[in-house]
Amino acid sequence: MLNVIEHGAATDRPQVLIAHGLFGSARNWGVIAKRLSADRLVRVVDMRNHGESGWDESHSYRDLAGDLAGLLDGPTDVIGHSMGGKAAMALALLHPEHLRRIVVADIAPVAYDHTQLHLVTAMQALDLSEITSRTQASAALEASVPDAGVRAFLLQSLDVAQHRWKLNLDVLGARMAEIIGWPQLPGTFPEPTLFLSGGISDYVLPEHRETIRTHFPAARFAKIPGVGHWLHAEKPREFEAACRAFLDA
Repeated sequence: MLNVIEHGAATDRPQVLIAHGLFGSARNWGVIAKRLSADRLVRVVDMRNHGESGWDESHSYRDLAGDLAGLLDGPTDVIGHSMGGKAAMALALLHPEHLRRIVVADIAPVAYDHTQLHLVTAMQALDLSEITSRTQASAALEASVPDAGVRAFLLQSLDVAQHRWKLNLDVLGARMAEIIGWPQLPGTFPEPTLFLSGGISDYVLPEHRETIRTHFPAARFAKIPGVGHWLHAEKPREFEAACRAFLDA
């Protein structure tokens, strides 16, 4: 079901599996994946209802974790950002076999109230039949999505030639409460887990640490100064260095 892009080749080091966040894609992670693949196999997935992967009416974290579990065929480290971080945590709690270490990027195992439904609505309202370039699409989105960086990110999932979004917007909109929420999952993951946050992000707060340690007793915490929620895009070299140091420890 999942489209997977591979970088590098298998070595004696555990492979790395990368899970992107909401509205993202495997292509967004190309630079980081290529650099991490210098000494190991790195596999980056399009999550369900994103990119080139299959569409489905469900978008629960149990199902996202099940999708990722189907890719595990040996010792694996997982890096997940935002929605992908929650999927990685669910994977660790429900399917811990083969998992060695996890990097959870700027998200906690809690429910949030920062709905992204307005972005779904903005994309759905765009008349793609009239769009011939991303520049034109960006101009058309500007009124509803004023942040140029957010527009550029969303438009990476626009197939201009086919006049379609590579996002299952109907399902992502309908399942938004699940996406920003968190299911009550049993168990713990005893292996090292790095919660890597943006220094100016408010997604992982001190009051979340007790909940985090309930499920991830070996949790470690670190921040990249001067960046927000999109820490891997804002400072990719620093993000890569933090991940590499943790995974190589």
